Amino acid sequence: TLGTQTDYRDGEAQTDPYSPEYIVRSGSVPELLTLATLTWGRGLPAGLEEMAMIDRAREKRAWEASLPPMDSPSNTAKRLKMMEEMERKEWAFREQEIEKLQKIRLEVLKKMLRRREENQDKVDAKRLCDYWQNRQRAREEKIKKIRHDCALMLRKLIANRKNMMGKLDRRDIIKEYTDFSSQTYAPLSRIGFFPDNNSDYYAVKNFYLNTFAGLCELEASLPSSVIQLKIKAPKPKSIMTKTGFIKRSARLEADLAQVHQ
Repeated sequence: TLGTQTDYRDGEAQTDPYSPEYIVRSGSVPELLTLATLTWGRGLPAGLEEMAMIDRAREKRAWEASLPPMDSPSNTAKRLKMMEEMERKEWAFREQEIEKLQKIRLEVLKKMLRRREENQDKVDAKRLCDYWQNRQRAREEKIKKIRHDCALMLRKLIANRKNMMGKLDRRDIIKEYTDFSSQTYAPLSRIGFFPDNNSDYYAVKNFYLNTFAGLCELEASLPSSVIQLKIKAPKPKSIMTKTGFIKRSARLEADLAQVHQ
């Protein structure tokens, strides 16, 4: 198979950059191969951290090249000492990296806790608002009931004051029918009369008007003179009198027609 690479690609369809095949000569270690662990999206394109890692790798290769050979006890001791120093430096660098990661994780954890507290505050505020609305609704209903009971008791007190002596008054039918605000004409709903409940009682319900069969029967019962329309042409008005003269109204109409012409 052959690998191809074009210069013009859409950003939405761009895949990973093309990496051609290579052959390493024997005895050579190219510096570029030390970056084989970096891939597109994971270290590439290189940032500040990747550049620092590349610099450290170069320094380590230079340090490895500067190590003395192990051909004598003094060189061996010197080599061990240099390796111990490098190991301490690497451990110190790793500790710094671990502290940096811990700080980043701590910041992320703080943000998550802050977001959770904000969400919890919103939930608590909504719960308090719902509780306050329910209490307000219950309060309004209670006030409404108290006012209703107050009006009822006032009506009872007024009715009792009218008959303080406890006498029984007979019903005055004439007075009730002469007073249009009495219970006869305008009964109150609180005594059990609801005029709107029987509003359809006065509606006209006719079999001949509400059903199709009734309409057909009504049409069959009508005389033909009502169903069949007869139009008679009007007779023309006579403009001559019995003696043979033209009527005055006809002369006026003729004069008006000449004026309009």
